Amino acid sequence: MNFRESLRVSFRSIQTNKLRSFLTMLGIIIGVSAVIAMVSIGEGASANVASQINGLGSNLLIVTPGQARQGQISLGAGSLNTLTLADAEAIGKNDSIAGVAPSLTSRAQLVWRNQNYSTSLEGTTDAFPQVRNTEVQQGRFFSHVEVTAQSNVAVVGTEVVANLFGDSRFNPVGQTIQLNKIPFQIIGVLKSQGSSGMTNNDDKVLIPITTAMNRVTGSKNVGSIYVSAASADVLPQAQFDVQNTLRAQHNLRPQAADDFQIRSQSEILSTAQGVTSVMTTLLSGIAAISLVVGGIGIMNIMLVSVTERTREIGIRKAIGATRWDILRQFLIESVTLSLLGGGMGILIGAGAAFLIGKATGMAISISLPPIIYAFLSSMAVGVLFGVYPARKAAQLKPIDALRYE
Repeated sequence: MNFRESLRVSFRSIQTNKLRSFLTMLGIIIGVSAVIAMVSIGEGASANVASQINGLGSNLLIVTPGQARQGQISLGAGSLNTLTLADAEAIGKNDSIAGVAPSLTSRAQLVWRNQNYSTSLEGTTDAFPQVRNTEVQQGRFFSHVEVTAQSNVAVVGTEVVANLFGDSRFNPVGQTIQLNKIPFQIIGVLKSQGSSGMTNNDDKVLIPITTAMNRVTGSKNVGSIYVSAASADVLPQAQFDVQNTLRAQHNLRPQAADDFQIRSQSEILSTAQGVTSVMTTLLSGIAAISLVVGGIGIMNIMLVSVTERTREIGIRKAIGATRWDILRQFLIESVTLSLLGGGMGILIGAGAAFLIGKATGMAISISLPPIIYAFLSSMAVGVLFGVYPARKAAQLKPIDALRYE
């Protein structure tokens, strides 16, 4: 038989035992669909993380306090209180720096009339919108004069508006709220930015950092300093300048370690994408086990098929079929089962990823490489697990096959 005839016989054999063929392909279908769905969700999550991190601000450096130690035990990053407003002011004097926004975070209890809501509080300066790539959709941001005067003004996120005022379309500009029992006037509403990791950027209230330090938290140190480099080209120079400035500010000796940490946007992005990639690979690897299970199912059914068709094999060999003809026939049937299962798995996996994205709001990225990988994997499974049954069929002696009952 030529290849076309072998393919026709393969499809006829599959159609003769539809239910058995479908059950045989089920492992391949589950494996391929799971891999497609997991990779699509993982790639979408990675792209979403990249978009959110890049949206925090261009050419961004994040300075945080260092870690304290008790004996040989590290208390973790941020356990030292080493950053001050004077540090932020000194950093801003470097030519490689375009903007500096110190930050102090806490929790705040907001009250408006009979409504009560707990949210994140962040004290910062008027440079925050430029450094953190943030826009105000209603009202305005507080000014340098208001920061210097320790004014009781606030800019709130869209989720705060929805929860405190009961309607996201409500314009709260001009309203007076109680923030930790201190009256504040809302002067602006931030444009929605969504979530980045575990942080909801829309669920927070911003106030002048001087007000936060002297009237709300009582802290004399800032929690972090956001630094915007003048351009991407001078980002390494900006990081070098920040390090030298802070070492001079903290009077650190040349051999002493930094009592602060500086992270660039690219480092944060690389770390986040690395974690996402590891999780995607792990989940895809687990899903790929179904391909092996499906391959074992194909081998099992092909062995049964060889047993059932022993007399047919004997007749074909008696009229001139070679070992290669028999091997090719059963190998084509095995690969055909795998490819049919792989094709159905691709469609189901892409559909499942799309539905998961619609149901959860997650970003989904269905790209060509994982589809090609899944298709080739299903073909490889058909060949690897079909060789043994096909070889067993090819090695049957015609006289023994004809006598088989």
